[in-house]
Amino acid sequence: MVPHIVFYCTWQVQTGFGRTGSHFWGFQGHDVIPDMVTMAKGIGNGFPMGAVITSPEIAASFTKGVHFNTFAGNPVASAVASAVLDTIIEDGTQKNSLDVGTYLMTELAKLRDKYEIIGDVRGKGLQIGVEMIKDKTSREPLPPEDMAEIFEDVKDMGVLIGKGGVYGQIFRIKPPMCITKEDADFFVEVFNKSVHNYMERR
Repeated sequence: MVPHIVFYCTWQVQTGFGRTGSHFWGFQGHDVIPDMVTMAKGIGNGFPMGAVITSPEIAASFTKGVHFNTFAGNPVASAVASAVLDTIIEDGTQKNSLDVGTYLMTELAKLRDKYEIIGDVRGKGLQIGVEMIKDKTSREPLPPEDMAEIFEDVKDMGVLIGKGGVYGQIFRIKPPMCITKEDADFFVEVFNKSVHNYMERR
């Protein structure tokens, strides 16, 4: 009989490196200690880099099988990652994520109160989700074609955002962690205009 093993692994590709503002790692905001942490993107700031952090016991088990990765560790990648971590600390990007992220969510919450099709604004730091719905009574997700209208309008005005959610009804706002309040104001203005344009067409 195989024993039951509880194993918790967290993926810190998007929520790591201070993006949530309150913590350096996303999992720290949930009072858990994972057995393994995987990360990429942020550690290299564009340079191909990924990392896995785990306990010595789990790491030792890796010798029992064959594994490989495309971006294996090398001196150049390690130097880049070290410099990126130094810059994150020196530039205070975690605090900036908290300050600007809180400001941005506050401004987006005003749009939620203004428009019937914005259901919720949630997130931490500069990891923000804006839920789009048909109306606040039914709370049904805004259809994909309607999401696309707003998405393209935002893009045409010079801002790139993402989409997610079970029904594709969440706009994912994950700007660079060095953005300013002025940048946040520009985004809110663009998003407001895009939602307004959509409502005018209805």
